[in-house]
This record gives sequence, C-alpha cells and structure tokens, in this order.
Amino acid sequence: MSSNETPRGPVDSSRVPRYAGPATFARLPRLDEVGRADVAVVGVPFDSGVSYRPGARFGGNAIREASRLLRPYNPAQDASPFALAQVADGGDIAVNPFHINEAVETIEAAADDLLGTGARLMTLGGDHTIALPLLRSVAKKHGPVALLHFDAHLDTWDTYFGAEYTHGTPFRRAVEEGILDTEALSHVGTRGPLYGKQDLTDDEKMGFGIVTSADVYRRGADEVADQLRQRIGDRPLYISIDIDCLDPAHAPGTGTPEAGGMTSRELLEILRGLASCNLVSADVVEVAPAYDHAEITSVAASHTAYELTTIMSRQIAEARAK
Repeated sequence: MSSNETPRGPVDSSRVPRYAGPATFARLPRLDEVGRADVAVVGVPFDSGVSYRPGARFGGNAIREASRLLRPYNPAQDASPFALAQVADGGDIAVNPFHINEAVETIEAAADDLLGTGARLMTLGGDHTIALPLLRSVAKKHGPVALLHFDAHLDTWDTYFGAEYTHGTPFRRAVEEGILDTEALSHVGTRGPLYGKQDLTDDEKMGFGIVTSADVYRRGADEVADQLRQRIGDRPLYISIDIDCLDPAHAPGTGTPEAGGMTSRELLEILRGLASCNLVSADVVEVAPAYDHAEITSVAASHTAYELTTIMSRQIAEARAK
C-alpha cells in the first residue's frame, strides 16, 4: 500500500457478525494483506520475565478477541483512526520462552524491521520485560525518547534473583543504556508497598516523576494530563501501559494486582488528554486472561490500545496534510 491509497479498514460488521472470522485487532486486515502499515499492531506472547503469576503470554490474543467490538469511529477523539491511516495486525513476534536474553534480542530485531518500514508500533504483551527491546528499537530511530509509564509498580529495580532482564527492571536498564530522555520520564498510577524507601530514592535519581493513583483520584484526569503534557513537551514519546495500573476491580486479569488503582475511565481520559503529544509507539502489557472475569481486563486493554492507535493515526494524517 502506498501513502496515497485509501486505508483498508476493519471487516464490515453489517455483513460478517463480530463474533465470526479470525480475531485480528479490531477486525483489521493482517499486515501481509496490505503490504505495509502506518501503525502495526503486534503481539509478543512472552511472560518468562514475571516474578509472580504467569499467563501474560496469552494476553495479546485475549486483547484481540476483546477488540472485536471496537468500532471504526472514536467519538472521544472525533476521529476514524482506521480511515486516517493504514492500521494492520502484524501478528505475533515469536520468541524463545526458555531464554530471556535471546527473547529480548529477537523482539528488538523484529521491532527494528517493522519500524524500518515507517510504521509505528502498537504492541500487545506479554510481560513488561518486552518494553526494553522495544525502547531500544524506537531510540535507534528517534534518539532518546520521553517515557510515560502507567503501572502500579516502578519497574526500575536492579535485578530479580540475579536476572537483569525481568518485568521489574526494564526502565532501569533503559536509563542505564541512555535510550530515555531523563528530562521527561513519568510513572502514573503507582501504589502499594515497596521493598524500602530506597526504591523511591533510586527512581528519583534516574529522573522519574511520579503521579500515584491517589494523585489521579484527588486531582482528576484533566489536571494530570496537563502536567504530563508540560513535562513531555514536543519530544518523541513512548507510552508503556501495564494494565495493573488499573484497580483489580477494572483489571483482575494480571500477574501482580495491587489495590487502590485507577479506573479504566481515568486511564482513557488521561490518554485522550495526551492527543497533542508526539506519540511514536506504545505498548499494553501484563494482561493475563487466566485470572480475568468476563473479559474485564482484556476489554479495558483493547480500548486502551484503541485510544493509543487513534492518537498515532491522527498524527500521521495531520503530518501528511501539511
């Protein structure tokens, strides 16, 4: 597909029921059906880096199944994302489940290939380990990027059982490797017990600002989004969303749930408030469907990915119109 062609959108639900046919994200075409994409939705079925409950390797397909009900017009952003840019499902990046270091290398190489086509990535995890190779790849293209990290946890610990690559360490590694813009790093939705106060001290030294879930509750989504926009500025932005940033009432299907989290409404409203930011790629991780109920978690994750995809599609269309 050339940049001048009309994007190919989702399957027409007036002709094929939403519950029929293959479960691509939002019922969009596969990447091999359109040749190239402006936004490639890819899964990474990997959860060998988890420290508690496994199962996020099944998250990508659960999100795809839940995304069957997504419709082509997004009224919250007044946009039809799949008409503005070619969005396609790029399938899964198959990685070695028995060797974390090899898996990290495989993810980075696959992301390099996809970004090399000019696509932006909307990645469905998998556990949070995958954020590091994705950030490495994005930084090769854009230089050190601003990071907005939605999570109950900091994910800036040093090691677990001596392992440097886990779902609790990706952003410490990213800071150490110089692939993040340390003037524009933020956690959102953090809460719960820590190993000690030193965790917060170390995190602050790396350059992170923290907006806790209690801050979101007290200050509201609009004020938080405004603060984040000011911190990010016009830098290239990567958003990484651990679904456990949501309260277990809104996302029970995850590996390390913590009480007192954000609502799905708050998360979506904050993301919509970031529509003017230069979003270059994003991920949604840690959906573990074995612990889910009535697809609560995967529905929340599919809508989260939809808002992120809408932001990227709008920006691509606006850039082409200039």
